[in-house]
Parts: sequence; C-alpha cells; structure tokens
Amino acid sequence: MEVTTVLLVIAAACLAAAVAFMSMGVYSTLLEQFIIEVKEESGGGAAGAGNIAVKRLGIINRKLMWPGYEDRLRRILIRGGQPNAYSPEDIMALQEIGLVLGLLFGLLAANVLQQNLAWGLAGALLGAMYPLIWANDHVTKRHLAITRALPFNLDLLTLSVEAGLDFTAALDTVVRRGKGGPLRDELSLVLKQLKMGKTREEALKAMIARVDLAALTQFVTALIQADKMGTSLGKVLRIQSTQLRIERTQRAEKLANEAPVKMLFPLIACIFPTVFMVLFGPFVFAFMFNGAGE
Repeated sequence: MEVTTVLLVIAAACLAAAVAFMSMGVYSTLLEQFIIEVKEESGGGAAGAGNIAVKRLGIINRKLMWPGYEDRLRRILIRGGQPNAYSPEDIMALQEIGLVLGLLFGLLAANVLQQNLAWGLAGALLGAMYPLIWANDHVTKRHLAITRALPFNLDLLTLSVEAGLDFTAALDTVVRRGKGGPLRDELSLVLKQLKMGKTREEALKAMIARVDLAALTQFVTALIQADKMGTSLGKVLRIQSTQLRIERTQRAEKLANEAPVKMLFPLIACIFPTVFMVLFGPFVFAFMFNGAGE
C-alpha cells in the first residue's frame, strides 16, 4: 500500500469519527465547554487550546498508566518544577500526540524522498521520545538555576543567622529579600511547611527529595547534622558557604579548560576550510587555467 493511500485512509477514519461524534447530539455542548476552558486557560488562544486538549487526553490516560512509569514521570516533573502544571498522564498524552505527528511526518518524508516505511517508524519514535526530552531539559535548566543562586542565598542566610535570627526568621529573610527563581520557591515552600508544624528535618528532607541536586543535598544534610548534634548553625553555614564558592571557582576553571577542546571541531570543520579557500583559492584557480591555456 502506498504512503498516500495510508494517509487518505487515516484522514477518512478521522472524518468518519468526527461525523459520528457530531451525530450523538453532544458535540455542541462539549464544544462550548471546551471554548470556556480555553478562555479561562492562562495561555489562551492556541496555547490554551493545546493545554486543554492535552489535559483532556491525560484524563483518558489515567487508566492506562502503569505504576512504575507513572512514578518515573512524576519524579521528573517534580524535579523540573511541574512545567505547565502537567501530570504524568499529560506527558503520556503528549507522547501519544508526538507519536502520531511523528508517524505522519515520517510517512510524508518517506513519500517525498522515495524511501521505505522505516522513516515513519523513526519519526514516530522521535515524536514519542520528545516529551521526555523536553521534561528532562526543564530539570537540567532548573538545576542550573538553583546551582547559580545557591551561593548568594546561602550568604544571605548565613548573615541573617550570625546577626542573631533563628533559622525560621533567617529563612523568611532569604525568601523576602533573595533573588527570584526556583531556589527561592523551594525555600518558600520549606518556610510554609515549618509554619504549618513540620520539623526542620522533615521540611529539609522533603526539599532534598523534590530537587534531587547534589550541591543542595550536601548543604541541607550538613544543616540536619548540625541541628542533631547541637553545633553552631552560623559556623556550619559559613563553612558551607566557603565550600560552595570554592566549588564554583573550580567548576568555572574546568569549563574554561574544556573550551579549547570544544572549539576544535568548529575550528577544523568550518573556519580552516574557509581560510584555506581564501588563501590558496586564487593560486589553484590561476594554476588550473594557466595550465589549460598552455
């Protein structure tokens, strides 16, 4: 069966399903509800309609999720800060949409390039994997933002504790006067949990589980140990602050040392050929045409 025939069959099936759905007498009511939800969605327009469609499909996927995969997606979303307020079912819905779009794009590419149907399978696989790549990219960006903001917020927390404030008051100062970002949001959540009656250890361990970042885990673990052993909190914070700055300097030096190696490929593949063409192109041109004239 040709690719064009396959696409026509898919389109006809979708049209038949739409006509059958309209004949049920509930199409207008559902459409009105959908339009109202799109207007209420923060994105509005195409973005709002897309979010509503994904969440509607996610509701259907609740019965299809297996526990292990759901837990894995939930951990990724929590570490990424719940982008777009998506749930694991919504990510599965995005994977289904990506699989269909990737399959159609792959079939079209195979038809245009006169290739076999393996292109369709490759497109479907890439489309299904893209939502996971997108979610993991949010985790990477959030971890990077927390790593960059941690030294400043830790210094502010250290100064507040050394000025005589207790940990809760010092944390409140950091939340009110610190720079905005994911770290401030996490500290604000810790502060709310402390005010609701949770112990310091419970609130801090919950933050470790949510963020899952080595630098933050090391800092929070030191705070928990200091609280258990009765060590001066200001001294521990000062030591952790110094250690974080040393690690940041070492990380910057490492990236600076890696820069020449990373520049080799674009230098050899892009810059050197151009330079050689500019320098030796006229000599080659003159040699070829002078040799042909003789």
